[in-house]
Amino acid sequence: MSSREYDVKGMSLADQGRNRIEWAARELPVLQTITERFGTGGPLKGVRMSGCLHITTETANLARTLVAGGADLVLTASNPLSTQDDVAAALVQFYEVPTFAINGEDNETYYSHIRAALDHRPNMTMDDGADLVSTLHKERIDQIPDVIAGTEETTTGVIRLRAMAEQGALRFPVLAVNDAMTKHLFDNRYGTGQSTLDGVIRATNLLIAGKVLVVAGYGWCSRGIAMRAKGLGANVIVTEVDPLRALEAVMDGFRVMPMLEAAPIGDIFITSTGDINVIDQHHFEVMKDGAVVANSGHFNVEINIPALEEMATEKRRPRTSVEQYLLPDGRHVNLLGEGRLVNLAAAEGHPASVMDMSFANQALGAVYMLRNAEHLENKVYVIPEDVDQEIARLKLEAMGIQIDTLTLEQEEYLASWEEGT
Repeated sequence: MSSREYDVKGMSLADQGRNRIEWAARELPVLQTITERFGTGGPLKGVRMSGCLHITTETANLARTLVAGGADLVLTASNPLSTQDDVAAALVQFYEVPTFAINGEDNETYYSHIRAALDHRPNMTMDDGADLVSTLHKERIDQIPDVIAGTEETTTGVIRLRAMAEQGALRFPVLAVNDAMTKHLFDNRYGTGQSTLDGVIRATNLLIAGKVLVVAGYGWCSRGIAMRAKGLGANVIVTEVDPLRALEAVMDGFRVMPMLEAAPIGDIFITSTGDINVIDQHHFEVMKDGAVVANSGHFNVEINIPALEEMATEKRRPRTSVEQYLLPDGRHVNLLGEGRLVNLAAAEGHPASVMDMSFANQALGAVYMLRNAEHLENKVYVIPEDVDQEIARLKLEAMGIQIDTLTLEQEEYLASWEEGT
C-alpha cells in the first residue's frame, strides 16, 4: 500500500494499535459472531464502502467485520480530535484498510480526508455526524448515482439527514442506526454517561463528588451523563427546553432550571443536546471563577467558543486537554477538549462492550439496506425490529444470561381478544 493510499501520523505506531484492537475485540462478542457469519456468506462482497467514523479500537473491529463480509472499505475520521493514531496505523499496516485520519488535524486536512474517502466512489456510506453525506451532496453530486444507500451512527447526524429528507435534498436512502433500541438505550446512555465523565476526570483530575454539575439536555446521552454524575456524588442540575423531558428529569430526582439560573452555581457544565450555543456569552458572564465547561455533543457548536474567545483577555493551557480563559474581571473559565466530544478528545470514547451492539447494528444495517435498497425511498429509515431483537439476544447470550420464552398458550392469549375479566 503506497503512501498515497492513506494518511496517518506514523506507521511506527501500528504494533501498539494492533495490540489495542485485539484487546478491544475480547469485549465485542456480538460483532465477532457477525464476523463469523459474514465470513461464510460475504453479503457485502464487491461493495465499495466509505466510512466516516471515529477511528478507535472499536471502529477497527467493525472494519474487520465489514471486510470479512466482502466490503472494499476506506475509512476517514468523523472528528479531528477523536482519532487514535496507533489504531489508524494498524488499520493500514495489518488490516489493509486505507485510512485517512490524524489526531489534531486542522479543518482543511479534515475535509481533505473526507474527500479522499469519497475518491473511493462509494456504493455505500457509513457516517457518524453526516459530514461524509453532506460533503457528497454539496461537492460530489456526480458521484451520487453510484451510491445505493448509507447508514448513520449518531443523533446529530440523524437530525441533519432528516432535515435533508424533509427539504427534498437527500438523494439516497439512509438507515438511522442511532434509532435502534440496542443503540440509543445503551450506547447513548451507558456509553456516553461513562465515557463523558471519564473524559472530564482525565482532563481535570477533579473530584466529582460534591460538585454542582450542570447537564444541558435530557435526551438519552444527557440522561446517561446525569445518571453517572449522580453516582459519583455530584449535585446534578438539568437544563431542558422540552417540558416532557424536563418533567422526567425532575421525577428522576434532578433539579431542573434554565441555564441562566444554573450558570452562577455550577462547577462543571456538560452539553449534549445537538443544538447550537447552548452555553452562550450571557452564561459565561455569570459563571463562578474556575468553572469547567465541556461538550459531549457531536459538533463543537454547543458552547459558544467564539464568544468566549472574544470575552477573554488571555488564554493558556494549564493541562493537555484544558484551555483556560481569563476574563476581564479576573474570573477563569476552563474549556475541555476544545469544545469537541470530551469523551474522545480527552479519553478513549465508549467502552468496547457497549459499542458491540452499536457496531452490530452498523454491520447488519448495511446488509439490510443493500438487500432492500431498490424498494426504499430517499429518506431516513429505522433499523427493523427483528434485527434489533437479534442483537439484544446475541448480547445476552454472550453475557451468559438466559430469559424466558412464551409458551404456545401465552402466544395465543396475546394474539386473541375474546378473554376478559
